Amino acid sequence: MNRILGVDPGIRGGLAIVAIDANGGAPQLVDAIDIPVAGIGAKERVDVLAIRNWIVQHAPRHALIERAQAMPKQGASSGFKYGRAVGAIEAVIACCAIPLTIVEPSNWKKFHQLRGGDKEAGQRALQLFPAAHALLARKKDHGRAEAALIALAGWHQLDRIVTPPWARAKAISARAETAPAVAGKTQESNQS
Repeated sequence: MNRILGVDPGIRGGLAIVAIDANGGAPQLVDAIDIPVAGIGAKERVDVLAIRNWIVQHAPRHALIERAQAMPKQGASSGFKYGRAVGAIEAVIACCAIPLTIVEPSNWKKFHQLRGGDKEAGQRALQLFPAAHALLARKKDHGRAEAALIALAGWHQLDRIVTPPWARAKAISARAETAPAVAGKTQESNQS
């Protein structure tokens, strides 16, 4: 299984490790946390050592982070704080020698067919990862949920870029040959 790190950046964001089965099994949410912070108020900062320790513990193969952008009506001070947090998170990932890909917000949301806000992302994450209810159940866990969705959507995007079409076709046919018959139908009749 490939472990993928998803990042919803910012002070109120989240980190998630999603395990992706190369044989086509369902993805699993291994762990998810809120972005660790140190300090309070104006001195609040991303706790880079806590993030490093958490990343090293899970040893992801790749990291995917949502592209940082200024929010409407965001002041200069809060915009700077957000940018500083994103830069710190990206630096930690780079220092852990993990390849990093930036994912456009519109791409991962389109992949998951999301149109609404945080609540919709949380519901979608619970649908995809029902065994991880304890990690995603609270209203304030939207950063964790988004991080998990970013990891999953980003991995599918990377898989299309990195895996040549002939290898994808070979993997799909191998899964089809090993899949059991469903409701009296053979796998061949299902593919027709």
